[in-house]
Amino acid sequence: MSYHKRNKRRLSSVALCALLGLAGLVSKASAADQIGSNDTPEPPFDGRRFDNTKPKHDWSLIVGAGALYEPKYEGSDEFEVSPIPFVVFTYGEWLEIDPRGVSVTAYKANGFSVSGNVGYETGRKHDDGDRLKELGDIDFAATVGAKVAYEWGPVELYASVDQTINGSESLIGKVGVEYSAPVTERLMIGAKAEATIANDKHMQAYFGINAAQAARSGLTEYKADAGLKRVDVSASATYALSEHWLVRGEAGVGVLTGDAANSPIVEKKVQPSISAFVGYKF
Repeated sequence: MSYHKRNKRRLSSVALCALLGLAGLVSKASAADQIGSNDTPEPPFDGRRFDNTKPKHDWSLIVGAGALYEPKYEGSDEFEVSPIPFVVFTYGEWLEIDPRGVSVTAYKANGFSVSGNVGYETGRKHDDGDRLKELGDIDFAATVGAKVAYEWGPVELYASVDQTINGSESLIGKVGVEYSAPVTERLMIGAKAEATIANDKHMQAYFGINAAQAARSGLTEYKADAGLKRVDVSASATYALSEHWLVRGEAGVGVLTGDAANSPIVEKKVQPSISAFVGYKF
């Protein structure tokens, strides 16, 4: 989501052995200095020669692929499987690039954070379902937005707003709570609950039917007003197969509400989804 909170790094076995070896060498060097104190002083001990720990870096890169099983469109009762390649790149605590777009954290202190993002809205094709055939396409478009969050231990409370540039000209707000915590050194679990509120342009574009569309499709003319569009809950698990390989699975269900749920294009209000991914972390 993010995609994600990171565990505190633990010392690897190689690094731990290097530190213990370094401590032993330093101890022996000190003892030798005491025995031969009258001899000519030797150059200072250079511990860096024996330090096998890997250099630390502030970035993380995960490359992988997966699949998503979800309704063909929002409100459909038919499902499809979509292959999804993905790249997740983070730098420090302020930059994240993932399949949703680019997020930059401008402020973070005492659990609070404020971030801005640039993303996209996929739109919709008229051939995604029988009820959409005469409704036309909704174009792919860019989005810009902002998010405010508060972290309290493993729990994050957040609120976000995103504006679509062209396309449906949607203004969408989300409020939610997310939990993420390690169960073991390899397994991380998460849970999330989220409510989505949309403006009238978004609701009319995706769920409304104007007079011309009604005449072409045979569906009833319908006006969808701004309001609460849907509520989603999900659960996820991420497991580290090794130092570099990881797998992640997520299952969720969304429930359309209000004018979205009552739209003539909606065949099913309950919208489940399942996804699975395999990634390599550099």
